[in-house]
Amino acid sequence: MRFEPPRRANDDERILPLINVVFLLLIFFMLAGTLAALDPFEVTPPRSTSEGLDETREILVLVDADGRLALDGAPVAEGDFGTALAARLEALEETDAARVRLKADGHAEATRVVAVMEQLREVGVDRVILLTVPEGQ
Repeated sequence: MRFEPPRRANDDERILPLINVVFLLLIFFMLAGTLAALDPFEVTPPRSTSEGLDETREILVLVDADGRLALDGAPVAEGDFGTALAARLEALEETDAARVRLKADGHAEATRVVAVMEQLREVGVDRVILLTVPEGQ
């Protein structure tokens, strides 16, 4: 019995499926990377030596270096912030356990951040988590 030696495929036939897979993975990661929610403006939080819990997200308030405000990723005018926050609190099922995460720019004026905290307290927020970046990052 005579067997013919196995036919050697040329290099193009062997590498084409690999190129297809890599191309599909590239497209997948490009699309998956753009699905993350972006902040409406750039905010660089201040540095901190303590680590906090950040797994719960109920309400997110952003304060940038110029003092602009955003509530859950949507820019809000300063005059409308209190009413928008009150409406957002009413939409939550557990208003007594409502937590607000405050992400302020490290270059924002401290008086502005304190004023936002006062507005939060006036609306009825009893717990505010100030987001910071650990030292060395």
